[in-house]
Amino acid sequence: MHQERIGVVGAGIMGSGIAQVCALAGFQVTLVDVAVVALDEARSVIADGLERQVQKGMLRAEQRESSLERISTSTDYTSLASASLVIEAATENLELKLRILEQLSAQVDAQAIIASNTSSLSISQLAARVSHPERCIGLHFFNPVPLMALVEVIRGVQTSDSCQAHTLAFAERIGKVAISAGNRPGFVVNRILVPMINEAIFVLQEGLASAEDIDTGMKLGCGQPMGPLALADLIGLDTLLAILEAFQREFGDPKYRPAPLLRELVAAGRLGRKSGEGFHRYP
Repeated sequence: MHQERIGVVGAGIMGSGIAQVCALAGFQVTLVDVAVVALDEARSVIADGLERQVQKGMLRAEQRESSLERISTSTDYTSLASASLVIEAATENLELKLRILEQLSAQVDAQAIIASNTSSLSISQLAARVSHPERCIGLHFFNPVPLMALVEVIRGVQTSDSCQAHTLAFAERIGKVAISAGNRPGFVVNRILVPMINEAIFVLQEGLASAEDIDTGMKLGCGQPMGPLALADLIGLDTLLAILEAFQREFGDPKYRPAPLLRELVAAGRLGRKSGEGFHRYP
């Protein structure tokens, strides 16, 4: 078992998933959030996720228990002082991430790698707020983290060779397949995926087909395991909108303009699975 401590900042869906896979791989994990209730909910989500793996025969009960024992929680960044790698997994908001990274770099060891789980923001811009920016890198996990095998490793202009090498090795140690991506909005997967989802929303908005038929058509016609609108609901419509806005801002190309229907649903609070309704309803 690894003795290194991994810090994860943000106890939402992504942060709890990252904490789970790191603990299961044998790392000591400190999960940090400003809200105690979010930390309590994350522990419950992690415990339930591990229990499902036990019920499916993927884990032994003792592995579940030992993994949970390796996860500690805190509302204080000073708890990350001994971490060798800290992963920021906050909401996809530039100002929020910049503020967190600046605070983190003042608390963690000067040799610790600081990674951002961003799906669209510039790693070079984020690294500019970090002391010793050569140790800052992008580490983009996919939702749901325990099930998705891929992680994108994104190098900013400041990122050192050793930082990238250590991050790639870390991804392998937690059982993920890593691909290296350039520091451009959306990197590789979202650069391709998000405009496709946005086009599906335009198709719905124009009344060409129902949400159910759009998803069925893409599943059966293109071999996708999940239709684009159901996937949008899983990602979160607010997150999807933030990514598209970042694309449009950074590229300056109107082809990335978010569909008006997407903006309307976000304004109405219909954010997908996490709110109970998006393009589809969720009990």
